[in-house]
Amino acid sequence: MQKRTGLVKFGNTPVTLLGNEIKVGDTAPNFTVLTPDLTPASLDDYKGSIRIISVVPSIDTSVCDMQTRWFNQDASQIDGVVILTVSVDLPFALKRYCGANGITNVKTLSDHKDLDFGLKYGFVMEELRLLARGVIVIDKQDVVRYVQYVPEIKDQPDYEKALAAVKECI
Repeated sequence: MQKRTGLVKFGNTPVTLLGNEIKVGDTAPNFTVLTPDLTPASLDDYKGSIRIISVVPSIDTSVCDMQTRWFNQDASQIDGVVILTVSVDLPFALKRYCGANGITNVKTLSDHKDLDFGLKYGFVMEELRLLARGVIVIDKQDVVRYVQYVPEIKDQPDYEKALAAVKECI
């Protein structure tokens, strides 16, 4: 398994990312995660749509909450786009969070069981068994069009660049 250092910090401390780094132009690997009702879901379930994958360490933190709310409100207004928020939170926590916060336009998915998404896309922080913060845009043909591994976990992703990549796919 590939290990990468020097790309991401958690509280100014460098962390090790596990898995292959995903890059623009790659074919998006399929993955399996769990929905809030514990049913398996995969990237292929959303084939034929432009997909934004919003990656967050934990939905219950303020920065992850802001990121999820932003995608729920702003990016969800674009027709033909499916937004997936992936974390290692338990499915029950995702269901509770969405219900309590009116999150209806984003599909929250849990990678806690197998880290299948995190390892295939290179987002697993080895030291914490959490996913690093980031955004991925995948076009209708399963080609990765944008990737951001946010360098400091406490920072927000570059929403404007992600939306620009989405608009290029339309």
